[in-house]
Amino acid sequence: VQLQASGGGLVQAGGSLRLSCAASSSSFRVYGMGWFRQAAGEERTFVAGINWSGSRTYYADSVKGRFTISRDNAKSTVDLQMNSLKPEDTAVYYCARNKKLLVEGVGPAENDYEYWGQGTQVTVSS
Repeated sequence: VQLQASGGGLVQAGGSLRLSCAASSSSFRVYGMGWFRQAAGEERTFVAGINWSGSRTYYADSVKGRFTISRDNAKSTVDLQMNSLKPEDTAVYYCARNKKLLVEGVGPAENDYEYWGQGTQVTVSS
């Protein structure tokens, strides 16, 4: 399974970016997906998760109301729409696939994820 993240870049505070993660596996549609981020010198943290059907989403408190995760199972993609960006959102963003299929809960524990994308840099200037 390969995950390819894209869409990162440089944006001013208050701006928007849309990240996308494309999966190579045809079994994408039965696995939950997550987005994580890692700022320089910090540990990787959970940003958002979505269950296999797209009916449930989960967000870190720091991004609630600003970020939206969505998926298109026909295209095997999961997106992260990021609005009202802040300098503290600057990080490398990673998409990841959950270990277990058809689970409803897609939470912040990294151990629940099996495959990771290569990361895409998001830089928010003040």
